[in-house]
Amino acid sequence: MVKKADIGGKRLISLAPDNWVRWVTQRTELQAREILGSDFQWISRENDVLIRTYSPQDKREFLVLNELQLRYSEKMPRRIRAYAALAEEKYQLATYPVLINILPSDSPIEIVDCYQSDCYGLQARQDYRVINLWEVAVELVFEQPIPSLLPFVPILKGGGEESQVREALRRLRQDETLDELEPLLAFFATFVLESELVQQIMRWDMAVLLESPWYREILQKGVNIGEKQGEERGEKRGEKRGEKRGLLAGIATGLELKFGDEGLALLPEIEGIDEIDVLEAVLAAIKSVGSLDELRRVYRS
Repeated sequence: MVKKADIGGKRLISLAPDNWVRWVTQRTELQAREILGSDFQWISRENDVLIRTYSPQDKREFLVLNELQLRYSEKMPRRIRAYAALAEEKYQLATYPVLINILPSDSPIEIVDCYQSDCYGLQARQDYRVINLWEVAVELVFEQPIPSLLPFVPILKGGGEESQVREALRRLRQDETLDELEPLLAFFATFVLESELVQQIMRWDMAVLLESPWYREILQKGVNIGEKQGEERGEKRGEKRGEKRGLLAGIATGLELKFGDEGLALLPEIEGIDEIDVLEAVLAAIKSVGSLDELRRVYRS
């Protein structure tokens, strides 16, 4: 049976919400009462998670607002400010916003923990807590424990070793309710280990990773970067070249995840294709083909 890989932030956090809110707030007495809807018109993503939380110590209820971001963006402070305000208005409760960055940015960028603006002396400010997963010690996940973080073990501080990945897999397989997280663990393991080794550890078809929302977000980012580079040239040739670069980046990622080094060996052949529509067909076909010969038929037909 193929394991599902389409695991978003809401599903992850729902596995152990009490442990999650205690971890992100550093308050051990908190109780997660309910995961709420976060559909605020233009804000509605699988990785925006809002939790109604109660503190027995302070006898108060409030919202823990979670934003899981694959990589930090300069747009995040404004987004979190809007998200927090909409949540407070809808539920009439104070909010504790948390930004969880999963992977470091591709380029140097300052990660800030507040939004500030000034308009003719009228100021607005929104503070929020920032958690960068690559700075979180892997031991924390195993000691507390925090099952929602087990899939991220390979990218945590000290978690990139084969032994740590195997330990995370062992713990996932101890609990039948966590087996759906295996594809996500495998996905992040490919960032630090060879695809062939990950396949050996996980013992199942890596093709399922292509259904992961995290994979799709990385893939789309590669395409967007290519398109942006093309647009900046302001010429048809530049636009086409930029779009091709983005598609090739996505194809390379897909080939490595699904076929390992053997798949990447096909890349020079694909790079010789100039037709954008053919490259788009190749990218779309990667998740469904069962072999490299099948993929070749897509662009040779």
